[in-house]
Amino acid sequence: MTLRTCGLFLVLLCACSTTEQKPLHQVAMPWVAPLAGPKPVVMPAPMGLTPPVTIMVDPRVHPDPEAQGVGSTRRPPIPVTPNGDPKCIPERVPHLGGDDLHNQCADRVPQNGMSGFDVLVNGKRFDAVQSVARILWEIKTDNFEAYTPALRRIVIEKQVIELRRERDLAKACGYGFLVGVRSSTHLTALREAADDLTVVLMDWC
Repeated sequence: MTLRTCGLFLVLLCACSTTEQKPLHQVAMPWVAPLAGPKPVVMPAPMGLTPPVTIMVDPRVHPDPEAQGVGSTRRPPIPVTPNGDPKCIPERVPHLGGDDLHNQCADRVPQNGMSGFDVLVNGKRFDAVQSVARILWEIKTDNFEAYTPALRRIVIEKQVIELRRERDLAKACGYGFLVGVRSSTHLTALREAADDLTVVLMDWC
């Protein structure tokens, strides 16, 4: 190696040893939160589409969990009336008494649902009720043929007013109304005085 070459090498070596290293500048990157994914939403179960059904139940009737045994004195369930008025629910009440013939004729009405009792409906005591046919009865046991003509007129006028009122009470609760009499003379007199009433001859009494 020549002298000149060695000199150049020494100069380069000194320059490298005296060169100041510049510091590296770090750039701060802002922190970015990770994107939140969609959260699952729990939807309530859909309600049934079937509309509710309203059932009319008499509040006085309570279900009996025990089966009805033989000889039970438990009364049958009280029927529910179409209009829902408690006054229209037939209620058993004792016979007024004092007229055994009248009570016997009433108890023997065909298909009487409350034989042995009067029937209270809409504030009025009726003599019998045909539950399936929904017919209330008024029984008349007058010995009509023994009356004088004047007394017959008085009795008929009074009975027509009374029977029409009872018919209207029964009708207001959705019941039909029949009048039972014992004689054809009485039957004819009532029909002639009030053809809007349904009067029948009781062949069982």
